[in-house]
Amino acid sequence: QVQLVEAGGGLVQAGGFLRLSCAASGRTFSDYALGWFRQAPGKEREFVAAISRSGGNIMYADSVKGRFTMSRDNARNTVFLQMNSLAPEDTAVYYCAARFTLYSGSLSIKRDEYENWGQGTQVTVSS
Repeated sequence: QVQLVEAGGGLVQAGGFLRLSCAASGRTFSDYALGWFRQAPGKEREFVAAISRSGGNIMYADSVKGRFTMSRDNARNTVFLQMNSLAPEDTAVYYCAARFTLYSGSLSIKRDEYENWGQGTQVTVSS
């Protein structure tokens, strides 16, 4: 198991930016592919971005492509989500997730394939 703690959420105006971070502890961080998901009120938790163990493969949801950037620092056991050009529809609780994998290039966009989750951080974008 790996423990995940998100930080960096807050209230921002449309067009603004935020940088989320997720600090991991417990197991070897570089053994895990990571993902960011979000959940808006009354909606299901949805995929935002995912990154492989090595950081060499990254995928984004179409809704955030070109605006959000996911990265990881294996030396600091931390993953980041840089969110630019934020819009009100980006308002949600953002969750960091980790998935153990033997393959350095593997990643997943499927919520059910992640076994470790953080507690979430609220992002609110005002119009």
